[in-house]
Amino acid sequence: MTRKTAKPYVLLMILTLLLTVLAGCSGNNNNNKNTAENTGAKATNSGNAAATAEATAEAEDLSPLTLSFFAEDPNPNWNNMKDEVSMVLTEKTGVTLDAEFAVGDPQQKIALIAAGGEYPDIISAKGDIGKLVDAGAVIDLTELIDKYTPNIKRVLGDNLARAKYTNEDQSIYSIPTWAAVDEKKFVAGGGFELQHRVVKEAGYPEIKTVQDYENVIKAYLEKHPTDENGNKNIGVSLNADDWHMYISVTNPAVATTGGSDDGEYYVDQETHEAIYHFRRPEEKEYFRWLNHMNDVGLLDKESFVQKYDQYKAKVATGRVLGLIDQDWDYNDAQQALKTAGKFDQTYGHYPVTLTSEYKETSFWPTGFMGGYGISISTTNPDPVRTIKFLDYLASDEGQILNNWGIEGKHYVLENGKRVVPAEVQDRINNDNTAFTKETGIGFYWNMMVHYGDGAKDSTGNYYTKNFPEQLVLGYSDVENETLAAYKATTWKDLFPKEEEFKEKAYGAAWNIAIPGEDEVSILGNKMKDITWKRIPQAILAKPAEFDKIWDDYMADLEKAGVKKMEAGYTKYVQDRVELWSSK
Repeated sequence: MTRKTAKPYVLLMILTLLLTVLAGCSGNNNNNKNTAENTGAKATNSGNAAATAEATAEAEDLSPLTLSFFAEDPNPNWNNMKDEVSMVLTEKTGVTLDAEFAVGDPQQKIALIAAGGEYPDIISAKGDIGKLVDAGAVIDLTELIDKYTPNIKRVLGDNLARAKYTNEDQSIYSIPTWAAVDEKKFVAGGGFELQHRVVKEAGYPEIKTVQDYENVIKAYLEKHPTDENGNKNIGVSLNADDWHMYISVTNPAVATTGGSDDGEYYVDQETHEAIYHFRRPEEKEYFRWLNHMNDVGLLDKESFVQKYDQYKAKVATGRVLGLIDQDWDYNDAQQALKTAGKFDQTYGHYPVTLTSEYKETSFWPTGFMGGYGISISTTNPDPVRTIKFLDYLASDEGQILNNWGIEGKHYVLENGKRVVPAEVQDRINNDNTAFTKETGIGFYWNMMVHYGDGAKDSTGNYYTKNFPEQLVLGYSDVENETLAAYKATTWKDLFPKEEEFKEKAYGAAWNIAIPGEDEVSILGNKMKDITWKRIPQAILAKPAEFDKIWDDYMADLEKAGVKKMEAGYTKYVQDRVELWSSK
């Protein structure tokens, strides 16, 4: 693999780090004897016990430090660190973040950052990390992790090997923070969504296939074409604004036809060969079904022209009977419905597939995925303070702060167990957007190395609030009524379980970092442009025109080099299997 030579300021940063280490600049993490261990070890080696005592007494640097931060994912509730959790975080570390979250195309923004020469101090580039590596914009974190991150090393353990960039370049350019350690997922936030009133009126029928899903929507619309104000009810609305196209339009084609979530690819689990998933014949039939839904008037005519805010505003009216989305994507709108007391117009999750021969794959296990994470730029003024800040987030104290909030305010201890007071839970359930903005709970989830749902700390408490006993406290009476009708306690109970699948050897293909100048990346952008043009055309066409448009789409892909892209991506998947199996 060919990479650009590091820019001069990269060498300067490396020299600066070396001088810092030689000077013995270290500090004691708020929860760990980091300085005592590191500098004390040096003192022992030199036989200087006095130096050990001096190092132990060294105070942590908590002086104010503002770090710029860019994240590809949006955070509409970010409160400029004026929320309660963030203020504690600054008190504990001295660090304040001047954060920017992606608006529009995050890939384009990362490309601009990579070309600029002056970079945010901390960057969350997800799958676009390759562009920053090629530009010499981010540092290898291996030595910093080794010297200054007892918490990160404790949490990741052997999984740290999965942070290595490639077989050829085994540097760690990003600390893996999107994946959770020791996770047992309890939350089913995807699948196909239906309002509770819709399934209730239908008598809570089995909803397993797209035909089942269509039937209940059609029956409800026939009886209730408008809401109480005379506005038309909508069968299904899709969110196709920019990158949301993946979540609401294209990813479901894989999930409904038995494929695992590997981004834009379908990966053979035996050979680890990858193909552009749209080229699977079964997915053509999923998009034919969407074409049919449009033809019979059950699909929102504005699906491919509405902006994200318009989509959420429409959902918040309660007129949209069905969604094909993830709950985090429409959560603000659903919270508005709850605040308005329209609980029967909120949504349940169903494991819908194209036909009964397929198994829905939301809970296909990946193991620890590595991949997406947090990087430190070459222009960062203080990489050591920065890595210590990230290490504090990974500490038990940091994880509990992010997941549960502040003891005595957002949770209490009862007989040694963390419990959310009833009045706080009420705000979480019914005023969640305002509550989140005020408290900041959950803001740092994708910025911190963390344990996952189902993992417990040394006190026997769960690290997160996503465990069955706590989840049900967040359900409304209407939601519980729906679940009871399906003989379920949580939505996950309706979905195929993890043990029904074999854990993937490569984690998830969507979080494999592809160098920005690699032909696979360049071809991938071409395929995306073709797909995002052709898929809406196929869905919105007259049914008689669907096959012709689809054939033209397949021909466009072949002409653009899709097979060459598939061969290149296959190599990356197989390389990851080799890298992870040799750790």
